[in-house]
Amino acid sequence: MDINSYITGFVDGEGSFTVSFSLRKKMKFGIEVRPSFSISQNKRDYNLLKEIQNFFGCGAVRFVKKDNCYKYETRSIVDINEKIVPFFEQYPLKTSKQQSFLIFKKICNLIKKNLHLTKDGVAQIINLAYQMNNLGARRYKKEYLLRVLNKKKV
Repeated sequence: MDINSYITGFVDGEGSFTVSFSLRKKMKFGIEVRPSFSISQNKRDYNLLKEIQNFFGCGAVRFVKKDNCYKYETRSIVDINEKIVPFFEQYPLKTSKQQSFLIFKKICNLIKKNLHLTKDGVAQIINLAYQMNNLGARRYKKEYLLRVLNKKKV
């Protein structure tokens, strides 16, 4: 079996590329940027998530009580840029999730360049993130985050 194609197909159906935002007073601009790659599954497929974790060599599998499922997730920007992004560049997704991946990749590259530490960079990341298909699972509206960002004095 071609494991690379299998993983791409599986992620096309079950995976998620997400960039979330948290309000943090300690952050220079009051907003923390958190990229994440994840796959959620019923407990019967826990072993498959562990295999995917081993394949990528990063992240963790944890139980999500709220959703009653297991989730494989990596949030490390280094692991995302060095392992996750190169994999999906070499084995591209086939569904509309590819578009979200390409935006996710841009955002992770901006973070790699430390642009998430600048006001313009955070604004650019917010604007890009809200172009991704996250099915309305956002805590804050884009306009609200931009208002928080613009209120911060530098």
